[in-house]
Amino acid sequence: MLVKETIRAVSQAHGLRASFAPVVVAGRVGNGGHLHCSAWSGGRNLFTGGEGPYGLTGRGQSILAGLLDALPALCAIGAPSVASYLRLVPQRWAGPWQCWGRENREAALRLVTGTAGTEAESANAEIKCFDASANPYLVVGAVAALAAATVDEGRALPAEVTVDPATLPPGGRPPCLPGSVLEAVDHLTGDGRLRAALGEPLFEAFVAVRRAEAELFAGWSDDEVAAATRWRY
Repeated sequence: MLVKETIRAVSQAHGLRASFAPVVVAGRVGNGGHLHCSAWSGGRNLFTGGEGPYGLTGRGQSILAGLLDALPALCAIGAPSVASYLRLVPQRWAGPWQCWGRENREAALRLVTGTAGTEAESANAEIKCFDASANPYLVVGAVAALAAATVDEGRALPAEVTVDPATLPPGGRPPCLPGSVLEAVDHLTGDGRLRAALGEPLFEAFVAVRRAEAELFAGWSDDEVAAATRWRY
């Protein structure tokens, strides 16, 4: 948040205007608000030094598998605007596919193992499908709640996707993430863990606002949505 406010202030001082909207111009690459996270226990990074893929520990892998499974619901929180889904399309570095991969920038969940020799401090995961229309406190809280809920469930990650999923045959591609905020909200309402983490009053208010915004923009063209939201974020 501090970086965003600094960029805005410096831009204004030079007669410019900065936008962090999911899309500035419809049909072009947009702005992400990717979340990097790591999980630590007893002073140890759970995303390195283990026997799982790329050194993931069992508990670290369980967290990532839980996050991957919940991504359609998390999109309602991390990509909560109508404009978010103008950005969340293939081959624009937005991570629209529900899959994971090491350094795969088209996967929604990207594993970053870190520079050789620094893995213990730097290994982390990046959730790429989020954008800056999200409330950062809700995003961090939702991801932390899911990590705490899944760390000891013994989950395993599915097979890694090592290429751009759009280049795979249609039958061999991973699922796409939701294509609209209403679709994402439907997933969120079915996720009991996230509902409990938010608490019923906040959950109901959040869902109501998302649905109201979708209704407001119903029937608008992509260009109209981009123009209306360009300077909101």
